[in-house]
Amino acid sequence: MQPDSLSRRGFLIASAIGAAMLAVDACSGASTVRDKLTTTLRSSEASTSTTIRAPKRRTAGERPEPLRPEGTYLIPQIEHVVVVMQENHSYDSYFGMLARGDGFTLDHDGRPTATTVDTAGKPVRAFRMNTTCQTDGLTQNWNSSHVQWNDGAMDGFARTTPASMGYWDRSHIPFYYSLAETFPLCDRWFGSCLGQTYPNRRFLLCGSALGTVSTVLQDDVPDPAHGTIVDALNRNNIEWRDYYTTLPTLFLFPKVFGRNQDHCPKIEQFFKDAASGSLPAVSFVEGNGNTQSEEAPQDLSVGEAFSAKVINAVMASPNWPKTVLLFCYDEHGGYYDHVPPPVAVAPDNIEPSTTVHPGEHTNGLGHFLPGDYKRYGMRVPGIVVSPYAKRNYVSHVVRDHTAILSLIEHIWNLPALSNRDGAADNLLDTLDLTAPPTFLIPPKLAAPSNATGLAHC
Repeated sequence: MQPDSLSRRGFLIASAIGAAMLAVDACSGASTVRDKLTTTLRSSEASTSTTIRAPKRRTAGERPEPLRPEGTYLIPQIEHVVVVMQENHSYDSYFGMLARGDGFTLDHDGRPTATTVDTAGKPVRAFRMNTTCQTDGLTQNWNSSHVQWNDGAMDGFARTTPASMGYWDRSHIPFYYSLAETFPLCDRWFGSCLGQTYPNRRFLLCGSALGTVSTVLQDDVPDPAHGTIVDALNRNNIEWRDYYTTLPTLFLFPKVFGRNQDHCPKIEQFFKDAASGSLPAVSFVEGNGNTQSEEAPQDLSVGEAFSAKVINAVMASPNWPKTVLLFCYDEHGGYYDHVPPPVAVAPDNIEPSTTVHPGEHTNGLGHFLPGDYKRYGMRVPGIVVSPYAKRNYVSHVVRDHTAILSLIEHIWNLPALSNRDGAADNLLDTLDLTAPPTFLIPPKLAAPSNATGLAHC
């Protein structure tokens, strides 16, 4: 893949909204910045006791604290939430060999025993990738994901492509392994549905896929009944930004994007804001979708280098003492994982669309396999980075991307956007907010494998 070529996802968006990019570029520096925060926690703040309980299940429109006004600041230890969502990797494909959390079962020689069969009935065993390069034959569309899942048997991966059984280890992604060994690792973080990037990223922003199942732009997507998370933030004067490199995720909601172009600066502004202590309350940070997202066939070491730059910038920021950074992947990208996705709360009454839109792949069937939003997608890597993060902690709490919404809602007492985020965990099990922060002095993490940031493939 040429460095300046568009990925499938990038091309599809750009072809439909390329004209809008001019407006975005014009507003890159138009974001307002909040006042700088002190880098030192007062002793009274460090010892503040916050009672952390399992979140109460809410329905769409219900606040965490119904008797308190919307926008009430409930968790004073957290003033900044940073979301870094990369693309297309399962938990096992990255952390199956981590020896922490629920990864591969190994034989006496230390090799994964995981095996699925291809279309010819030939067993394909999980195999270590030789490089950080990826094949272009992987598939995670709606039909392929349901074949791979196979009603929970998790044995259909090699039927879609033998490449799905490939995995990486510490030698390939040393920064990610260091990150997962230092900060809380979530080994039950699932995608929000058994679909591709767009439906999963819609879950991230509004708690629902709104009937979509694929990564094509379509003009029949309904508006979210309770708006998006950025609408809720705007309504309560809570500052946010979607820092982007090529395309912001907010483009999935064209009307919302049109009203909020001044909240979408280019990625250079993120590093300036982090360095100056001017990060907003909520940040979405997005790399180059063609080279840095880790989607196949990209060189994943370029994405690791980008993530390392972002995470190190946050840890070095004056905002670090009151920050939670959430690092995850939107979906599994077709790669093998051994944990069956559990049932989930339906976000709303919108069923997956049965209409096959131009550009949607059905694996030759001409229709989509039966399915709904009452089940999570495949398991993906998830790590919580914060000075308040628990040391040596692995979270086994079942969650999906709407846990990010739930955390934001619990910090600022915002209403649930759907029944899914209303029922979601809020990630607070990974933090200790009752004691001085463990990582107030940021730990030194391993360097990424790619020092240049240039693709090896």
